[in-house]
Amino acid sequence: MDTIAIFGVGLIGGSFALAVRKAGFEGRIVGVGRGVSSGDTIRAALALKVIDEALPAQEAAEQADLLYLAQPIHRIIDSLAELDAWVKPEALITDAGSTKQAIVDRASRVISRAQFLGGHPMAGRERRGVEAAEAHLFQGRPYVLAPRSASELETPAAREFLGWIPRIGSFPVILSPEDHDRTVAFTSHLPQLAATALAATLDGRPEPQTGVYGPALVDSTRLALSSFEIWGDILDTNRIQIGVALDRYIAELEALRQALDGGAMRYHFEAAAHLAAEVRDRT
Repeated sequence: MDTIAIFGVGLIGGSFALAVRKAGFEGRIVGVGRGVSSGDTIRAALALKVIDEALPAQEAAEQADLLYLAQPIHRIIDSLAELDAWVKPEALITDAGSTKQAIVDRASRVISRAQFLGGHPMAGRERRGVEAAEAHLFQGRPYVLAPRSASELETPAAREFLGWIPRIGSFPVILSPEDHDRTVAFTSHLPQLAATALAATLDGRPEPQTGVYGPALVDSTRLALSSFEIWGDILDTNRIQIGVALDRYIAELEALRQALDGGAMRYHFEAAAHLAAEVRDRT
């Protein structure tokens, strides 16, 4: 692998570029932007030495051995067909989208000249943009790969990409696109919506304005800082599974409401503490 093209040099794309460089990649890293705002992003990425050069999408796709799509989900979906006309047959196209079914389905229909392998690094920050990119962003975090079949992981390009995952500090997890979307609906999308709901409930109320709160409120609303520009696509492409997760969460809130009067609150606290401890042991 001599040339990596990053489509969408923001937090994730920029961090991937920094991570592979730190891990020993000695080839070219090319940045690709799109639209008016992307010009500033590309200039910042060049100034910060996140990428070596910037190229238009077609030139980058024609030269790249790895095409890393780190744009918003709908932009990834929209760009796949045009990439297929440009990409080298031996290249690998992968993405970093937070949902997989819609992207993999689209790729299976329009990518024929090269291989597509869906991916999702389970890492992020509330801050966006290439200025927030970090080489260690993926350290200790799972990196999900979502092939349509196990054989997709056995090609030379896929094996080479798979080899870079531990080198950037992550560890691979193999899930089908369907299993990925169901899982992250509970482990990623539901926590985001829970934080959003809490912050929206308190917004405009007088109580937070008094300053009478501790770290619990700060910690619990951290994810509410996340941008809807990113989350809009996630919610749109995984709304069925997110709906299932929300139904379970709402049922738990109803059970807590009833437990206030019925004395069964200890059970909920103990179950919650068990999960919280388990998550921290795994992290």
